[in-house]
Amino acid sequence: MKTEKIAYSIQGAAYEGVLAYDETKAASAPLLLMAPNWLGITSAAIDVAQDFAQRGYVVFLADMYGAGKGPKGDEVPMEFLAPLLSQPEETRARINVAFDTMTAAAKARGIGDASRRAAMGYCFGGANVIDLARSGADVAAVVSMHGSLQTSAPAKPGEVKAAVLAIHGADDPIAPKKERDQLEEEMRQAGARWAIFCVGNVYHSFTDPQANQPPFVAYSESTTRYGYALAQMFIADAFADKI
Repeated sequence: MKTEKIAYSIQGAAYEGVLAYDETKAASAPLLLMAPNWLGITSAAIDVAQDFAQRGYVVFLADMYGAGKGPKGDEVPMEFLAPLLSQPEETRARINVAFDTMTAAAKARGIGDASRRAAMGYCFGGANVIDLARSGADVAAVVSMHGSLQTSAPAKPGEVKAAVLAIHGADDPIAPKKERDQLEEEMRQAGARWAIFCVGNVYHSFTDPQANQPPFVAYSESTTRYGYALAQMFIADAFADKI
């Protein structure tokens, strides 16, 4: 398994993502942009990226804060994120540069298939990858895992190129049913290809084995397992233009 730090810049500011790939599978592997949860690029996020690299992707973990500017972990998540969530143009710029950086890094190493690109995000990262789709990026599929769904700048009709999948806990208090309904209506109005997979009795952060504060956050092994299986099928169908 190869893991590399990739330095890049956005408007002169320094950012640092992580590229992960299995050298035995990477030659023609699809590219997967991964937007981590609100904690940013942690060792746990790198572990997930490496797991998806073993599944046959070239994975790039996006830095959404800037080098050395991520949270320490003791902040109140939504308070820490509020400035970025209120600036969709800024977050969309950052995730788009990360997407382009992934493509360029793979090309420079002679790995990956840039004609097959997808994105997956968690929590804040779920909002980031949906914003990637909202921006009209040339990405085949985006998958939000227990992501933040609301936006002050909804997608415009005809601009969403990606197939959009949100995998969500029905009892997630961070993005409740009202926001799922708003996302559904937004995707309808945009003319997008979309799906929402909602699991009963599941809370926020269901992919995080350390999450154990119901009814707010709680790990769900089964939801994670079949959520990932569905995500991979959804991405594969998007690559094959079957959605």
